[in-house]
Amino acid sequence: MRDISERELKHLKETYPAGTRVELVHMDDPYTKLTPGLKGTVKVIDDMGTIFVAWDNGSGLGVAYGVDSIRKINE
Repeated sequence: MRDISERELKHLKETYPAGTRVELVHMDDPYTKLTPGLKGTVKVIDDMGTIFVAWDNGSGLGVAYGVDSIRKINE
């Protein structure tokens, strides 16, 4: 995982404010049970750029900046 700049963090927080619905595209974690296509709701983004999501399956695993990927969805 790489460090996030202030500009990148600001952009991330503007793109994925709390309440944004997202879909998991890729997670680089061999132990997770989260699979691509899973949907959830953004709760908060920390200062490292980790996007914490309340996944629809009950998980709260964060999306690591620069490692994992999600996309916004409109429902």
